[in-house]
Amino acid sequence: MRRAILLLISLTVLAGIVLIFAGLCGSTGCLRLNGDPDNIAMLLALRVPRALTAFTVGALLAMAGALMQVLLRNPLAEPYVLGVSGGSAAGALLAMLMAASIGLPRQHIAAVGAVLGAGVAVVLLFGLVGKSLRRLPLSPMAAGHRLLLTGVMLAAGFGAVITLVLTLAADTQLRGMVFWLMGDLEDSRFLPIAALIALAVLLWSIWNAPRLNLLARGESFAQLLGVPVVRLRVATLCAASLATAAAVTMAGTIGFVGLVVPHGLRLLIGNDQRVLLPAAALAGGAGLTLADLAARTVVSPTQLPVGVITALIGVPLFLWLLSRSRT
Repeated sequence: MRRAILLLISLTVLAGIVLIFAGLCGSTGCLRLNGDPDNIAMLLALRVPRALTAFTVGALLAMAGALMQVLLRNPLAEPYVLGVSGGSAAGALLAMLMAASIGLPRQHIAAVGAVLGAGVAVVLLFGLVGKSLRRLPLSPMAAGHRLLLTGVMLAAGFGAVITLVLTLAADTQLRGMVFWLMGDLEDSRFLPIAALIALAVLLWSIWNAPRLNLLARGESFAQLLGVPVVRLRVATLCAASLATAAAVTMAGTIGFVGLVVPHGLRLLIGNDQRVLLPAAALAGGAGLTLADLAARTVVSPTQLPVGVITALIGVPLFLWLLSRSRT
């Protein structure tokens, strides 16, 4: 427990340092807080909200990934595996496609479309796998298989919709759509709502961490020890889906954060959800904030999509983690 407390304190300090650097530095250089009103205005209006947005989205994705890995009992599960992100992205792109004809700002209608798309994906998911969620699996190997396969098929269907929209989009819209798909953290208008969702998911996860520890060892085992397995599985899926939908609505589809962060922490500190879930929130938030800082400064003044940075870092890091794993 002492090691866990030390880790959480270290991650909190690291997150604070990363947020300070992300707030001060950007594509136009680092600000000097010497009382210049222009610097202060840029700090408060642009850089601090973007840094907080990156931290919140990273925390949401990392917690969603950790919860999905417990629910599916698969260390390679990630937030996007059940199609919720695909539904949100498809809804956002469809809304962008309609934005020009309606005359509304792209950001406003994209956010509405993302929320509606995520809602459609969640309704479809629960409608298709509701019966399997409400009963215990016949064998440990069957746990989560129906949910996983259904999510993969939904993701494939929404992927086809995304491809169709990109094909039909005008050249003037295409670049904005592709940039959003690869991760766009400029829009911070929904930051308060996303932060409340992140806090709610974190508090729920910490409260239910002992039961999630038992669930990770098997549904039948948890049921024998008095855990309401069916209710816990449904609630875990809802929490992970809500976190994923909020993250995609805020910033588009950003890969590898929800896969690499909880997997790496599990190899480092074990599978105790009481420590893993808050650590994932801190590490995911700090990691995405750092990746966004790199996206803004590596080839400044040009800004790269943050999803490019997370992929370039996530792929070799995850391969290295696999090589270090005992399994």
